[in-house]
Amino acid sequence: MNLLNKYFPELKEDKLNAYRDFREGFSKWNEKINCVSRKDMDNFEERHILHSLAISKVISFPNGSSVLDVGTGGGFPGLPLAIMFPEVQFHLIDSIGKKIKVVQGLVDELELKNVKATKIRSEEIKEKYDFITARAVARATTFFHWVGHLKNNKSPFEKHGIYYLKGGDIKEEMLELKRPFKIWPISDFFEEEFFETKKVVHF
Repeated sequence: MNLLNKYFPELKEDKLNAYRDFREGFSKWNEKINCVSRKDMDNFEERHILHSLAISKVISFPNGSSVLDVGTGGGFPGLPLAIMFPEVQFHLIDSIGKKIKVVQGLVDELELKNVKATKIRSEEIKEKYDFITARAVARATTFFHWVGHLKNNKSPFEKHGIYYLKGGDIKEEMLELKRPFKIWPISDFFEEEFFETKKVVHF
């Protein structure tokens, strides 16, 4: 986990081991149920773990808060964030059953007590969450239409809301939202070429 050591030097051995186990476990699951390409597996730490953890560079989820990870796929960004923030409750959802099977398998193998995984669409959820995360599942306006009602607007935690991983030139897309937003270029945190056009957006 060279990149984790480089960008998160404060990480203790138990978390570094958990990320190592996560990578190994994901690789085995990916052979059975294809979630990411071979090329992505070859760059797993960079393109999946580090990319997910870019969110942790702009928000440190407070202990006791709740996070909904929408369209989690193979568990991104939810699982890397759940390892980083063990005192935060994560609910990872996806409408595709085989992807949730992978996530649940990893949760069990890693013994993550702070993660729930459910095959469900965001429109069917009744609970509210302090934070919502996702990785480029739709245009920002469409995504907000899907999940805006799940955001706890009375959350006691500062900087609550939606943290969205997006790529490319997204200023125009964000302006369509007609609500306040903030964009952080991930290249401000990580120097690898992969992150040149990647962003974290909060709205």
